[in-house]
Amino acid sequence: MPGPPLLAALAATESLPRPSVGAFFTQWSLAPLPLVLTVWAVGLYVLGLRELRRRGDRWPVGRTIAFGVGIGAFYVATSSGLAAYDTTLVSLHMVQHMVLSMVVPLALALSAPVTLALRTLPRAPRRWLLAVLHSRVAKVVSFPPLAFALYVVSPWALYFSGWYDASLHSVFVHEMMHVHLVAVGSLFFWPLVGVDPLPGRVGYPFRVLLTMMTLPFHAFLGVTIMGQETLLGGDWYPSLSDGPMGAWLPDPYDDQHLAGGILWGAGDLVGLSFFAVLFAQWVRSSFSEARREDRRLDLEEARERAAAPGASGADAER
Repeated sequence: MPGPPLLAALAATESLPRPSVGAFFTQWSLAPLPLVLTVWAVGLYVLGLRELRRRGDRWPVGRTIAFGVGIGAFYVATSSGLAAYDTTLVSLHMVQHMVLSMVVPLALALSAPVTLALRTLPRAPRRWLLAVLHSRVAKVVSFPPLAFALYVVSPWALYFSGWYDASLHSVFVHEMMHVHLVAVGSLFFWPLVGVDPLPGRVGYPFRVLLTMMTLPFHAFLGVTIMGQETLLGGDWYPSLSDGPMGAWLPDPYDDQHLAGGILWGAGDLVGLSFFAVLFAQWVRSSFSEARREDRRLDLEEARERAAAPGASGADAER
């Protein structure tokens, strides 16, 4: 017989219709933690933009758009119709997982909130932020090999330990899982994007290498989940079939097979897209460095000509 957590879940989801575009827009909820985090993040970013505008400073529009995409994706993933089904269909949970662990961190990193804070905070809070950025803890957690290991190992620990099952039975664990996905994704992607002055930033060759190294791990995990003979979450999803949603719920094994495919395909798609962005940044940086070197050499040559004996006389004759 289903236990109390499962009975509570059944009661909370008994009115869920079959997933559809309409359900995505009608099954929103006011989840407290995502709402608070979203409101605070938007409020602080807007205050920073207002301070820059008050001083007459400019801020790239692309960064503001990236922030809107990132924080919007976070709220959609945790409060929309997608979130309503994240304990009902493991395939939709996997879509949510990919949004939180890849799309949200990448977009927020491109929005450069740390740079915005350093440019707009009063002197004392700015010193505190700089102290955090230069602290030993920040240097350790942002150490690229460690961040890469956390990013790669985290999903394996989630799906092949008791963690995922606990997230289905506990609202608190479920919300902390969302925060964890964003946090680990940020630790990995933020230094690779390289817009904010964070510890752990490395050269473009190493950034490209780390990005490419994530692709086989996502693929292997996706294939492993697709080939599992046991269900993620144990008897959670089969038990849901006994409730009012049983008429439209897919076979749990088929849904898990789809979830593995989503993890494989979406991970490779986002990873390759980010690889293309990094490669373009690398090329642009190389051209900028070449132009700076040309200007430096031209300046040195001009100084040498000016300091050469007889240069003034020769110049006067010409």
